[in-house]
Amino acid sequence: MTQKCKVAIVGSTGYGGVELIRFLYQHPHVEITSVISSSTSGVSITEGFPHLTGIVDQKLDGIDIVKMAEEIDLVFTATPSGVSTKLVPQLINAGLKVIDLSGDFRLTDGAEYEAWYKHSPAEDIYLDQAVYGLSEIYGENAAGASFISNPGCYPTATLLGLIPAIKAGLIDHRSIIIDAKSGVSGAGRGTSLSSHYAEMNENFKAYKVNKHQHIPEIEQVLSDQAGEPVTVTFTTHLVPMTRGIMSTMYAPLKGEYTDQDFIDVYKQYYENRSFVRIRDKGIWPATKEVFASNYCDIGFAVDERTGRVTIISVIDNIVKGAAGQAIQNLNLMMGWDEQTGLNFLPVYP
Repeated sequence: MTQKCKVAIVGSTGYGGVELIRFLYQHPHVEITSVISSSTSGVSITEGFPHLTGIVDQKLDGIDIVKMAEEIDLVFTATPSGVSTKLVPQLINAGLKVIDLSGDFRLTDGAEYEAWYKHSPAEDIYLDQAVYGLSEIYGENAAGASFISNPGCYPTATLLGLIPAIKAGLIDHRSIIIDAKSGVSGAGRGTSLSSHYAEMNENFKAYKVNKHQHIPEIEQVLSDQAGEPVTVTFTTHLVPMTRGIMSTMYAPLKGEYTDQDFIDVYKQYYENRSFVRIRDKGIWPATKEVFASNYCDIGFAVDERTGRVTIISVIDNIVKGAAGQAIQNLNLMMGWDEQTGLNFLPVYP
């Protein structure tokens, strides 16, 4: 029997961390050796997440790099921005594989990271090592890698929705408008006024307009795929629901194309990628259709009157937008089948 990969999860008390536990618990090639939270070490994880009672009853560990290097093969860092910058280099230098779910290593330019995230960037030597893990686009780079930077939730939905059209020359990438909406779990488990029930319930609001930290990540990848600089207009909104992201994108057509043209191009582009599903003509995806799953569903509507196309892409923000894609990257990194531990039907209704 093949020895299982021993993993630790740093940030186990957050939504991304507990989703990693949910999926990795039944992953056939993985053993969860340590769940880590520096703020609540020594406490059973079930105190914060009673739904794990009788299933995962481990006590939360503190961060001990030496011990981790002796007992662990790979570390998932599901930490707030600014934490991984300092922690990940220590893990790498200790010889551990790392998949980082924060935004600290997604941008290749440290100065740009500092401008958008308001934290000091990691050293260039570590930024250069990080493989950007948008699985369906850069999956071949993940194979055999030792350090992967997991994409953001908004960029995952948006990039998967735009890249095939850009690569096929169907749209003009110089005038892309992105209207993105997320459930409140994207803000994390910490309390804040923006996620307070009385503030969020029966409300729908824009935030960080033209200033969201995921803008440079989206532009960096689109520029890489287009072969020239790409800028976008990107507006984010909070929706009074727990999970889900819908990214609605508007772009000018570069010719006369139909809905079916887009459907055919996208189905061919994602032909061998199990977690992207393309809707048929006249059918557009909804967030509930990917709830608690690693799927990204995409639909299209060409408007001949305006010469634009509307592309709608939906994901579960803490699965495909975080923990699920991190495990997908683990599978690619280790040479396992991409669907291992992730091939679940979405929860419905």
